[in-house]
Amino acid sequence: MTSTIAILALFLPLAGAAAAMPAARLFGARAAEIAASASVALAAILSVMLFMRTNFGGETADIHLMTWIAMEGFSVSWGIQLDALTGLMFFTVSFVSAVVHIYSIGYMHEDPSRPRFFAYLSLFTFMMLLLVAAPNFLQLFVGWEGVGLASYLLIGFWHQRSAPNDAAIKAFVVNRVGDAGLLLGMAAIVMIFGTLDYDAVFQAVPRMGDQTIALPGGMEVGALNLIGCLLLVGAMGKSAQFLLHTWLPDAMEGPTPVSALIHAATMVTAGVFLIARAAPLYEYAPQAALATALVGGATAFFAASAALVQNDIKRVIAWSTCSQLGYMFAALGLGLYQAALFHLFTHAFFKALLFLGAGSVIHALHDEQDMRRMGGLFKTLPLTWTAMLIGSLSLTGFPLTAGYFSKDAIIEAAAVSSVGTAPLIFALLIAAAIGTAFYSWRLIFMTFHGDYRGDAEILRNAHESPPVMLIPLGLLALGAIFAGGVFAPAFLGDGAEHFWGGAFALRADNKMVEAIHDVPLLIKLTPLAAMVLGFAAALYLWRRPGSANRLARQHVLLYRFLLHKWYFDEIYDRLFARGAYGIGRIFQQRGEGLIDGIGPDGMARRVLQMTRGAVKLQSGYLYHYAFLMIVGLVALMSWILLRA
Repeated sequence: MTSTIAILALFLPLAGAAAAMPAARLFGARAAEIAASASVALAAILSVMLFMRTNFGGETADIHLMTWIAMEGFSVSWGIQLDALTGLMFFTVSFVSAVVHIYSIGYMHEDPSRPRFFAYLSLFTFMMLLLVAAPNFLQLFVGWEGVGLASYLLIGFWHQRSAPNDAAIKAFVVNRVGDAGLLLGMAAIVMIFGTLDYDAVFQAVPRMGDQTIALPGGMEVGALNLIGCLLLVGAMGKSAQFLLHTWLPDAMEGPTPVSALIHAATMVTAGVFLIARAAPLYEYAPQAALATALVGGATAFFAASAALVQNDIKRVIAWSTCSQLGYMFAALGLGLYQAALFHLFTHAFFKALLFLGAGSVIHALHDEQDMRRMGGLFKTLPLTWTAMLIGSLSLTGFPLTAGYFSKDAIIEAAAVSSVGTAPLIFALLIAAAIGTAFYSWRLIFMTFHGDYRGDAEILRNAHESPPVMLIPLGLLALGAIFAGGVFAPAFLGDGAEHFWGGAFALRADNKMVEAIHDVPLLIKLTPLAAMVLGFAAALYLWRRPGSANRLARQHVLLYRFLLHKWYFDEIYDRLFARGAYGIGRIFQQRGEGLIDGIGPDGMARRVLQMTRGAVKLQSGYLYHYAFLMIVGLVALMSWILLRA
């Protein structure tokens, strides 16, 4: 029964994606919306059942669907590895996706291409579920690339405009950099372990602690640390970590439901899932784990700083996603995988809530996204304001909200960890927490309070979103409030061992879960103090009109540095993009000589010339043939004589 539930939950979104366009042609666009949304909603219901069976019932299974590769000494299969981690991810992904599908019925109701949109959404969901269900790294990679393809299609959905096209290409290209690391990591796994199956690899890890891999130049490195670092590069690309983060804010060019789906529970969490799934490997790869924690801390701080001065409401939330993913990576690197996944779980609720709430604002203001042209919307959009307030409180870690339980656990882990760089990571996470509170309340104040600063005609026509958009906000708001308190005992408390079962094969000396229960009171109060400090700073600047502008003028270099996101886009443009364009222009300008001259057209011309030459030899005159025969005989005799 459990296997049947898992198979149906996996393939229902694929069926919805396949049925959307035919249903639209036969019965209209509404049929496509219903087909895609109903299939994903049913998958979400089945995933809830699966979650209860795996995480609370302790059921596990290895479901074999078919053999993919069968060679002597090497095989790969399609299947579903059903355990607590799979059950959690199935529930999180399918629930958020179902909510986004329902919300999109209202948000996209005027778009003529919405059947294609819903087909892409369902395909995205299937690919993510395929990724998390994988029993081996190769199937994971198929889902990994499938998610990348679907995100490319969704980010560039409005392909009539250049900005979405550019953003889609940027996301695709940046993710290829990370994917190269993942491919190399998989190659190293095959080299060392001879298999890509999770169980076989992780069972052999403890015996491979001293194994090394020779690099070019004669240098040898620890095999597990090298594999861990290569997998980390792949995770950094997909989860938009520091240095490979530049695609994520630009992904806001897609429709707002796409932003919610990509940023809340699907694509960007794939990197977190990869490292969590490979936890048995990282337990024996301390350098790779340390690199993961440092990348996470740096990302949390960097992204929070970039969000402080952004004015696009969706981009502020996008940078927030990047920062919160940094928290998850920090927890993974510190060995507290349970807290990383707990934050992934709670983050799915409050981040989807924030994005869909922002979509409700944008919908009411006729596609306006600049917060400088908003304000005073509290009375016009009271339900949307309530939803976004709840999401912001959870994001900042307000006591007893979902984010409070998961984010504070990560900060406490950094405080008590024995890793040498833990104090630095703790400082980065606290600084990020201050920034999170500041930009969250800045968004609330600029959007919903004070005087309206936009077009008066737009405000007169603004109204609350329809029920099909508000009901999903209500469901997510419940999760943003209660998901932390309800599930904290299961994720990190007394029931954690039963909840996780055998999902993590951790070393006996990994006591991080126990350690966070014994932190000093001062450490426990530090995240709360950071939240209050960020709120106070935002309130201070808001209640003194013009003070933010004066502060920006006084520190113009710092302001520009943050506004331009540390100038990473400009640096990458000069280092990589312009060079690639230059090479392209050379081939474009000299295409006839470089491509047509030696490429297919050039080869075709050479063949024609040789053929015309050969045709001339067939003149039809007997004396020509006799002459050629004599020449041939003379040449043959000369060769024989020379050889003699």
